[in-house]
Amino acid sequence: MKTVQAVINLPEGLYLSLSCFGLTREKIVSESRKLLALKYFQEKLLSIGKAAELSGLSKWDFIEYLSNNNVPIIDYDDDEMSREFEIAENIAEALRL
Repeated sequence: MKTVQAVINLPEGLYLSLSCFGLTREKIVSESRKLLALKYFQEKLLSIGKAAELSGLSKWDFIEYLSNNNVPIIDYDDDEMSREFEIAENIAEALRL
């Protein structure tokens, strides 16, 4: 698979400040990828699968990451939620017959 490199340039002083807290370049890259994936998933720019790929996590680990950051994996609007409840009521009614 071909890849495209995206680079984040940090001022040296900022990098040194972060490194004082034990953040290596690799950790900064890893965290940046996860946060970017979270943001793009939340904004509906990426599917959960593509966001997981960007984050470098498995799909299930990315779902856990979303949960740990209070980001719902299903985000229905009011109309979608009403349709889901209507379908559930229809199924429940059919099962009672």
